[in-house]
Amino acid sequence: MSFSHNQAQQKNGMAIAALVLGILAALTFWTVFGGILLGVVAVILGIIAARKARGGRAPNGKMAVIGAGLGAAGIIGSIVIIAMGVSFLNSTEFKSFEECASKAKTQSERTACEKDFNKDMNN
Repeated sequence: MSFSHNQAQQKNGMAIAALVLGILAALTFWTVFGGILLGVVAVILGIIAARKARGGRAPNGKMAVIGAGLGAAGIIGSIVIIAMGVSFLNSTEFKSFEECASKAKTQSERTACEKDFNKDMNN
């Protein structure tokens, strides 16, 4: 009896791993490591585990699908965060601030650049 219980746990491992990694990817989507790397691994493991479950070779197909879905959500969230960051860094306001700050020689000039940047961002 304990042998079949251990055997079921071994077959379950990929679905559990997909779920755990999917949860971590969804919770840490704002980091490249968390969202993209963990998300990709969760999606891959989830798809493999779901196929095994569909073929009757492993239990917990729903867990595998949920893990893959959460992994995909983490990937999408990371892509959105990266796109927002790239958009900000390529904005006219940021480039103006960067130019102003590079030319500033004193702390008061840098502070003036920051104030101008904040004013530009709020308008």
